[in-house]
Amino acid sequence: MQAIRSILVVMDPQHPEGLALKRAKLIAGVTQSHLHLLVCDKKGEHADYLAQQQAALQEEGFSVSIQQAWHEGLYQTIISVQQAEGCGLVVKQHVPDNPLKKALLTPEDWKLLRYCPGPVLMVKTDTPWTGGVILAAVDVGNSDAEHRTLHSGIVSHGYDIANLAKGTLHVISAHPSPMLSAADPTFQLKETIEARYRAQCKAFQAEYDVSDDRLHVEEGPADVLIPYTAQKLSAVVTVVGTVARTGLSGALIGNTAEVVLDALESDVLVLKPDEIIAHLEELVAQR
Repeated sequence: MQAIRSILVVMDPQHPEGLALKRAKLIAGVTQSHLHLLVCDKKGEHADYLAQQQAALQEEGFSVSIQQAWHEGLYQTIISVQQAEGCGLVVKQHVPDNPLKKALLTPEDWKLLRYCPGPVLMVKTDTPWTGGVILAAVDVGNSDAEHRTLHSGIVSHGYDIANLAKGTLHVISAHPSPMLSAADPTFQLKETIEARYRAQCKAFQAEYDVSDDRLHVEEGPADVLIPYTAQKLSAVVTVVGTVARTGLSGALIGNTAEVVLDALESDVLVLKPDEIIAHLEELVAQR
């Protein structure tokens, strides 16, 4: 988080509460990041709105630039500006689609999370972050190098947010149910599965000062447990990661992240491994 030099803030004149900008200001206030305000609009009718926002922010001491743009669609516009401006974080307010529309097409927010080569913070509530619980969700059952790097990134981002919001970091990892037929005896008993998962968490617990009572290793599907735990803890931000399952050019986010995005009542920060980010940057450059 501290390394973010520039934040892309997706502005929506239709939502004057400006939740994305509030979060971006909080982060920029600590990281000294530049704010790049973007309105995605074909007609370019929001120059006055953006100029007012820029003037107010500059008066508060922020470094700010503004832009109106449109390329093909909403998520394509955001990604092309993120790449052109070199922004290390995209902040956007999440507006849920109605259920009928959701059944018919993939919402723009899902596409943004899939294809954006950088971290995306989806702002879902106006709950203040200050003093709140930050929940980092990791899948420590996968301990290959790519996952380990991603887990470390998820926990370190959670740690940074907890620091800047003067909040408390919690970590959750969902584990599978015991199977008597499992080849590895560890996976035949709930206690031994949980012990193995807790052992996998020791390194980042020590590095980021996560006490045992703030580590939640639970049995069940991640898409149910993550929103349940976030709600139980009244988390203000949930940090999740995504890894490609079937080829990098395939859908980068499986159902888990999409279900979690809709079910969570907190803000959501979505991260990807470096390998996927590099691949997505190539795809954007080819357009």
